[in-house]
Amino acid sequence: MIVLVEHRTRAGASKIVEICTLPLTGASCVHRIITGLAVIDVPGGLVLAERAPASRPRRSGTRPAIVRP
Repeated sequence: MIVLVEHRTRAGASKIVEICTLPLTGASCVHRIITGLAVIDVPGGLVLAERAPASRPRRSGTRPAIVRP
């Protein structure tokens, strides 16, 4: 399943999280997330596949972004 979503909330917080705190329709069914800033693969974690030219990967909490070479 591919999910198309805004990358950030109106307040500026990331909508991309490793653990969802909301009720799930289906668990472990997303394979790719596409936003205006990045394409993120979800093969058991979050892997940055592509990014917008003007954006840079940021650390998320204490974990660095995983960037595919």
